[in-house]
Amino acid sequence: MSLEVGKAAPDFESKDQNGNPVKLSDFRGKKVVLYFYPKDNTPGCTAQACNLRDNYEALQKAGYVVLGVSSDSQKSHQKFIEKQNLPFSLIADEDLTVHKAYGTWVEKSMYGRKHMGTARTTFIIDEKGILEEIIEKVDTKAHTNQILK
Repeated sequence: MSLEVGKAAPDFESKDQNGNPVKLSDFRGKKVVLYFYPKDNTPGCTAQACNLRDNYEALQKAGYVVLGVSSDSQKSHQKFIEKQNLPFSLIADEDLTVHKAYGTWVEKSMYGRKHMGTARTTFIIDEKGILEEIIEKVDTKAHTNQILK
């Protein structure tokens, strides 16, 4: 991964689950949890999203805005948010622009077959848009603890 703690987080513009434009620079002055996950409504991704949902108040109290990113469609994100009652926005990065800017679209291997997919990674970005932390070994069931530690 070419991104480094202490450097500026890449700005991006994409769309959320409702088609609204989302820019990282819109969140200057707030801390951002930008988490990349492989797929809506899969076991690990659901566990991760629900952990963030269940601890959302603590994250907000600590000054964080939470944004999830996957290559799923806006419609898929809407269903995931409704089904899991998620209080934060999900970015539909179907063209992989945000993934590529953050180096999270990578070659993966499953059952000996190689394919491209999302590296589950979380970026903690400070109020000035600087990368504060990069969490590459995400604990889906205790992710909030990794963020707030």
